[in-house]
Amino acid sequence: QRQLVESGGGLVQAGGSLRLSCVASGRAFSFYAMGWFRQAPGKEREEREFVSRISADGVTYYADSVKGRFTISRDNAKNTVYLQMNSLKPEDTAIYYCARQTLVGENYEYWGQGTQVTVSS
Repeated sequence: QRQLVESGGGLVQAGGSLRLSCVASGRAFSFYAMGWFRQAPGKEREEREFVSRISADGVTYYADSVKGRFTISRDNAKNTVYLQMNSLKPEDTAIYYCARQTLVGENYEYWGQGTQVTVSS
């Protein structure tokens, strides 16, 4: 059974940093693109916002709102994807989810349980 487990969330002051981790179970992690999404307070799960994506060969994409502040990376030997978040702002407060993309198409088929990030002003 595929499983994604996020960690690294917490409470931080504006301007601070956090690094999120997402460990994937199962084999063939390196073949899949991985993404980070977030659900802001008061939003439904279906309204999760795309944050970042890293392809199987390491090409990265970012939402404009986090570009220049967040960095996504992966360690295939550890089945782990990371999200380094710097210069955090109160509007970054959200539940952050990692997800595994399907091999074909743009859907995400497996999701973690989420980790809470709270940025105080």
